[in-house]
Amino acid sequence: MSTVKKFVEESHRIAKAKGWWDWRRNDGELIALMHSELSEALEAMRNHARKEEIAEELADCCIRIFDFCGARGMNLQKAIKEKIKKNRLRP
Repeated sequence: MSTVKKFVEESHRIAKAKGWWDWRRNDGELIALMHSELSEALEAMRNHARKEEIAEELADCCIRIFDFCGARGMNLQKAIKEKIKKNRLRP
């Protein structure tokens, strides 16, 4: 079973290998790129795309998030687990 940690490591490794991190990236720009993938998913939904096409756009967003967390040394897996615990306690 793949873990979020493995997805973060692999996404960042691929992005580095492809030259994405050859220069310093602006965090705001990176967040905007994550958002653009969600916008593409919304566009696909509005165009009545197949579920697989919508899922691909959502996967693009996840990969951008994973890569960002890998580049910035964030423990996304731990953060997700902690957030789920918090959500369980909400009314």
